[in-house]
Amino acid sequence: MKTFITWTEELSVGIEEIDEQHKILIGLINRMHDAIHQRHGSDAVEGILAELTEYTRIHFAVEESLMRILHFPGYEEHHDLHEELIQQIVDLQKKITSGKHAIGFELMHFLKVWLAKHIMEEDMQYSGFFLAAGAQPMLGKKSWAKRLWSNIRG
Repeated sequence: MKTFITWTEELSVGIEEIDEQHKILIGLINRMHDAIHQRHGSDAVEGILAELTEYTRIHFAVEESLMRILHFPGYEEHHDLHEELIQQIVDLQKKITSGKHAIGFELMHFLKVWLAKHIMEEDMQYSGFFLAAGAQPMLGKKSWAKRLWSNIRG
């Protein structure tokens, strides 16, 4: 089966920690896509969507913490976008859980467009600022967010 979203350097914000977190988000969306196509059932897909929602919250908290620490001038606007995106995902979860929305193409299209658009349009705005403020582009160790997520998932 073809990968639904493929990581490319075009998606890189130039900061390995953030890129690694974006790769986890892509991996979760790809898992959901595979589960839908392999007809694993709504419980499996809802579980992956719950993971995606939780990890998205973690990722956004990391980005926003860096924005506050580094005094990023676009923090408020970016935070508001994060809140809006989380609300959209939560609303989708509620619709799916209540049976008012089918898990399928519309959900996957939303997630794909949301991720690519957010990274390429919104996250690229802080990339240069973070690097100029001293953020290190490369990690010395494995991503701490990856380690944290691995521990949470068990």
